[in-house]
Amino acid sequence: MTQLELEPQTVAVSYQNAWLIELWCAEPVFFASRELSDTYYTEGTIGNYALAYALGWARSPYRLLGKATGRPTYIEDLTPLAGQRYILPAWPAEGSVSFRFERFNALSDSYWYAMTNNRVATAREDLPLKRTGKKPNTFRPSNFPQTGRLRVIERGNRFRTLVFGDADLPEYIRVGKFMSKVRVKICSEASVTMLPPNEYDCRAYLNSADLLAGSALLNFDLISIPPASLLKNLRFRGAAWQVGDYIIPAGLEFCGGRNRE
Repeated sequence: MTQLELEPQTVAVSYQNAWLIELWCAEPVFFASRELSDTYYTEGTIGNYALAYALGWARSPYRLLGKATGRPTYIEDLTPLAGQRYILPAWPAEGSVSFRFERFNALSDSYWYAMTNNRVATAREDLPLKRTGKKPNTFRPSNFPQTGRLRVIERGNRFRTLVFGDADLPEYIRVGKFMSKVRVKICSEASVTMLPPNEYDCRAYLNSADLLAGSALLNFDLISIPPASLLKNLRFRGAAWQVGDYIIPAGLEFCGGRNRE
């Protein structure tokens, strides 16, 4: 549990309605949320930035070239959606998530190969061209793991989240590093009601980077994943939005206060 107290701010209602949706994993879902040795763990959630791209709200090139490989472009891709659309990180519909482990092996099937600095060389004649040192086994590293284990979200898991703004939701989306198929189902629609500043408990998951600058976060559990940590079991002080049975901090937008500078 963590405590962070800042001066709360009051904001107007940006959205009139919101939809509670359910995401059903038709295939195993994998995100490299944490990397420990040769094992890559998926946390039991689906981030809202990933969902924004999966829903087609934002686009990024399939391959990043040149300077674009040096940093992500979430701010450029997502901040134009401010005041138009927003989605919360998805939380487990049944309170817990089932996982399974899979092993991958990307070693070459060629007659000859050699393990170098985090890469596999498959042709002897190409090695001198990539050598960076005087020793025979010093070659330019390539950051692609060749073997390891994956902890993935098992198929059949269900998640829920809230969608704000007018948007046509597809029946299926593709998420994760393996572009896994996930079914989208609208459960209910509710109006967004503004609540006065007070202390509230939030049962939904929140993206820490999307909170209104100056929000008073009293207690929460942190899910540390890239590109921004998520909050759950949050108790906060300030203005709030009520959507059906859910109460969340008011003023949520992609990349938070950067939209208001």
